Amino acid sequence: MPKAPLLLALLLLIWLPAQAEDWPAQQWSRGPAASGPALQALEDYAFAPRDDETRQGIRTDALLVIRDGQLLYERYAGTTDAQTPHLIWSASKSLLSVLLGVAFGEGRFQLQDPAAKYYPPLQAHPAITLADLLHWASGLDWQEDYEYAPLNSSVVAMLYTRGHRDMAAFTAQQAASAAPGQAFRYSSGDSNLLAASLRGMLGDERYADYPWQALFEPLGITQATWERDAAGTFVASSYLYLTARDLGRVGLLMQRDGRWGDRQLLPKSWVEFCRTPFAGYRANQDVAVAGGHWWLNREIDGAPRPWPDAPADTYAALGHWGQALYVLPAERLVIVRYGDDRDGRYQHNELLKRVLAAFATPGQP
Repeated sequence: MPKAPLLLALLLLIWLPAQAEDWPAQQWSRGPAASGPALQALEDYAFAPRDDETRQGIRTDALLVIRDGQLLYERYAGTTDAQTPHLIWSASKSLLSVLLGVAFGEGRFQLQDPAAKYYPPLQAHPAITLADLLHWASGLDWQEDYEYAPLNSSVVAMLYTRGHRDMAAFTAQQAASAAPGQAFRYSSGDSNLLAASLRGMLGDERYADYPWQALFEPLGITQATWERDAAGTFVASSYLYLTARDLGRVGLLMQRDGRWGDRQLLPKSWVEFCRTPFAGYRANQDVAVAGGHWWLNREIDGAPRPWPDAPADTYAALGHWGQALYVLPAERLVIVRYGDDRDGRYQHNELLKRVLAAFATPGQP
């Protein structure tokens, strides 16, 4: 007869859900598929007839729903498929935060370190800390306008005109408009200052391979492309390309508190920092509540949650034209949505509401 510990282990293997420790290898395993009116309602919203001539309306390129490490739903449109590295725009900022979390776990910095310690051009602003940059609270004067006011846009100048060769240096030259750490002001420049600070921590040789060595390869991501500016700094604000499945791996890492298989890739404290609202954020300043370079579904100043039909612990990486990685810990869900939305019709809450209706937690209505 088996000894008691072995018998107990065998019983646990039978009792525990198989998906509880499902980690995607080269191919994701598949969970139970959904069907019925709720799924149809989701597809009617996300995959309405596509207008590629005017680019009007909701134009979803990819939608993945993952629970417990298994793919429940996957659909693509346009020129995107499962092998397409898609530009994730400002969701790159949240990926930078994850990468910095690996460096934090290696003891390379502390959140209250002055950014100038690692990026000397910031010595004109010695009070800015890494935590300030992660909260988009550097206090530097910045206008994050795209199509609507391009002539006055700091980010357009940084990405495409006078700042494009050295984006961190361009940002560091901006004047102060507020004390660091006091007020939220969304800034792609802050993200690129973080990328330059990471370079200062690592040195040029290690920096070039660090996203792959520290994050992508441990997660099994093989198709990532992260552009660098002419100065050699990763454009952490905007220019990371990932397949939808690979972005889902990052979401699963976060949903499981930084653990990947038997390895604690990110400290749990870092994940908690990402999910904690910035104290200087005020209600309705942006599309959701600012955390540590992630967006949170939290109540602030008595205002309702940004996505009222999603759980309060939902958080996301969001990018221009409808890119989104949603993490729903209470539902054990990760949702990836790529898009090409040009007119603002896409609504995060509407998609989340319909996904939750179609993929309700087993055992609940």
